Amino acid sequence: MSATTTKNSTADRELVITRIFNAPRKLVFEVFTDPKHVIHWWGPNGFTNTIHHMNVKPGGEWKLTMHGPDGTDYPNLIIYKEVIKPERLVWTHGSGNDDPGQFESTVIFEEEGKKTKLTMSMIFKTKEAKDFVVEKYGALEGQKQTMDRLEDYLSKL
Repeated sequence: MSATTTKNSTADRELVITRIFNAPRKLVFEVFTDPKHVIHWWGPNGFTNTIHHMNVKPGGEWKLTMHGPDGTDYPNLIIYKEVIKPERLVWTHGSGNDDPGQFESTVIFEEEGKKTKLTMSMIFKTKEAKDFVVEKYGALEGQKQTMDRLEDYLSKL
């Protein structure tokens, strides 16, 4: 019997979106980490947010409730694992209480001249968990709409 080593790929449990914003990296990072900005663009079209607190530092919490256009409230709890200003954010994201749908997000902010390339990845615990949020909550379209809202917000600053 021979043993082979395979790379533990996350491709089947990962969602990734990349967008280039016509704004400097420092500003994009600030708009991503300051609740006075985040409240205006976070979430898909039609969503509003109540930000209970946002402490952007390793171990810090961001607790918010997303309010869907149909009146449904979605509690969110984000725990920051890594904060490297203005380059990178890493957090766990769920609803709290050992949420089986919890995932880890990494957001990378790269300078491209006077613009910013933002890459956001979400890695779920299982392929099934990823498929669930894609199918039940429209996560792919939700990511796109959130980035569209961020782009629109940045254009007004």
